[in-house]
Amino acid sequence: MTEVLFEKRGHLGVITLNRPKAVNALNAGMVHAMLAQLTAWAEDDGVATVLVRGAGERGLCAGGDIVAIYRDILGGGTETADFWQNEYRLNSLIAAYPKPYVAFMDGLVLGGGVGISAHGSVRVVTERTRTGMPETTIGFVPDVGGTWLLARSPGETGTHAALTGAHLTGPDALFLGLADHFVPSGNLPELAAALEHESAEAAVVRFARNPPPSGLEAQRNWIDAAYASDDVEDIVRRLRTVGGATDGAPGGEPGADATEAATTIEAKSPTAVKVTLESLRRAKGLTLDEALAQEYRVGLRFLVAPDFREGIRAQVVDKDRTPQWKPATLHEVHEADVERFFAPLGDRELNLHTKEPDNA
Repeated sequence: MTEVLFEKRGHLGVITLNRPKAVNALNAGMVHAMLAQLTAWAEDDGVATVLVRGAGERGLCAGGDIVAIYRDILGGGTETADFWQNEYRLNSLIAAYPKPYVAFMDGLVLGGGVGISAHGSVRVVTERTRTGMPETTIGFVPDVGGTWLLARSPGETGTHAALTGAHLTGPDALFLGLADHFVPSGNLPELAAALEHESAEAAVVRFARNPPPSGLEAQRNWIDAAYASDDVEDIVRRLRTVGGATDGAPGGEPGADATEAATTIEAKSPTAVKVTLESLRRAKGLTLDEALAQEYRVGLRFLVAPDFREGIRAQVVDKDRTPQWKPATLHEVHEADVERFFAPLGDRELNLHTKEPDNA
């Protein structure tokens, strides 16, 4: 089966991720093919708009192929670093694409799926959208520009999403700035057809509807108060304090939600959580390309750290859901430990402008 399909319909270039059994998880071959096709379509006068969508009913893309990453880590190979080089080039290309890039963010859109959609210029969510950056659950950090996107979300809501790895609704994605339009999922085929001969702006406006309320937006008051710190232990303490309050607050009843957030953060990899918070704070002052380079530095360090391997094992390989993090507590992860993840890579730094290798 061809894992990513390309076709031209009218003046629309259509990209269909075609691994439905894996919720269209991205692998190296798919990323290489998308890079090449998007580069070609950018210069093709017959293509006015690009659409990316996922095959099957489950979603656009559940992220990168983390089982392949796990095997690569165990083998001590460099395939993951090469994959990330090309994936981040793809993210950068999408963000700067010279033509409307429409992403149907229907169903699951996680991790790497966010990278091929949320950097686009026309991002469409539905009532079926479940999106987010769940990397801390597997002992990793948000990448594919996720730290850059979430650092720009209103208040501290992006920090909450990144540290907890929460699955977000379509309205939540709109609130966070990860999407632009809400279209009922049943109307996506008609919208795709309209894009073949209409401008992206005209077509999407015709099909867009007012979204339901965002649950995350309703919680912003206590989220902003609790996460307004550069120290994870302090954030957890603040969440516990909010959770212990007996009375509600304007803008949302905190209580159980804040307590659940604290418990969730404490269950994640302590190293991943602390590096994620530092990544978000640093990303505020960076361009997207600079943030991708930062994520690449951090990512390569996680490949040789114990928690990424252990997180994938516990969640995806053995599925025992009981990862043994090292260190095991937030208190044991020191500032110097975090700083090491951001150290320059020398001649291994991310180069977004090198042509992707033919054997990717």
